Amino acid sequence: MADPAPPTPASTDAAPGSAAPAGRSPKPGATAARGPRRRPATAERREEILRAAANTFGAKGYKTGSLADVAEQVGMTHAGVLHHFGSKEQLLIEVLEYRDKEDVRDLEGQKIPSGLELFVHLLRTVRANEQRRGVVQGYTVLTGESVTEGHPAAAWAGNRFSILRGEIVDALRELAGPDVPEATLSQAASAIIGVMDGLQVQWLLDPDAVHLAESTTFAIEAIVATAVAGAAAPLPVPPPDASRQAH
Repeated sequence: MADPAPPTPASTDAAPGSAAPAGRSPKPGATAARGPRRRPATAERREEILRAAANTFGAKGYKTGSLADVAEQVGMTHAGVLHHFGSKEQLLIEVLEYRDKEDVRDLEGQKIPSGLELFVHLLRTVRANEQRRGVVQGYTVLTGESVTEGHPAAAWAGNRFSILRGEIVDALRELAGPDVPEATLSQAASAIIGVMDGLQVQWLLDPDAVHLAESTTFAIEAIVATAVAGAAAPLPVPPPDASRQAH
C-alpha cells in the first residue's frame, strides 16, 4: 500500500550533531549541524519493536495487545517502548507504515507498481491481510477514530488516502487512455478504497460470512472494468432520475 509520512513521533532518541563548545569558534572547514540524526542502533531497535508490535497486534488485536506484551518480546520495559514511540497509538501508526513498506520490499524500486500491476498488488495485500487480523483491526479502529475532532491520526489517515487515490487514478489512466474523464477515474479510485475498507469491517465482524480476498477481487475487477470502459460502460442499475421517470 501507500507509504505516506506519519505524524512526527514523540521520541528522544535523535542524536544531535556536533556543535562547537560555548565560547569557542568552530574549526575552519567545519560544517554546521543539520539537525538531529537517528543513531543506527536506535533505528535497529525501533524496527525490532515494530516487528514485535506487529506480532502482538496480529495475534491479540490492537485493543487487547498491550505495550507490555510488545516490551516483553524485545526485552524492554513498557516505559522503554514509550521512549521510542510516545504512545500506543503512534506505535500502531508506524506498524501500519512498516507493514506497507514490507508489502513492497520485494517489488522493483520498493514502491507500488503502476498500471494493472497496482491492482494485482492490492489484491495480494488483501490476501496477506487475512493472516494478520489484529493489524487490520487496529487499522480499522484507527482510521474510524481519525474522523473525530482533534484526533492525532487525522493527518496521517487523510494523507494516506490522498496518496492512494492518486496512485489508483494514475493506474486507471494507464488502462483507460486519454478519453475517460478525470472525474470518472477519481470516483473509481475512491470507490475501490471504500470497498476495500468496508469489506474489511464486514470481515472483522463476521469472517465466516465474508470472504475477504474473493469479495475484494470481485469488487475491484468490476470497478476497474467500468472505469476503463468510460461512457461505453453498460448501466445495469439506472440512474435515480431515470428510475423516477419510469414510474
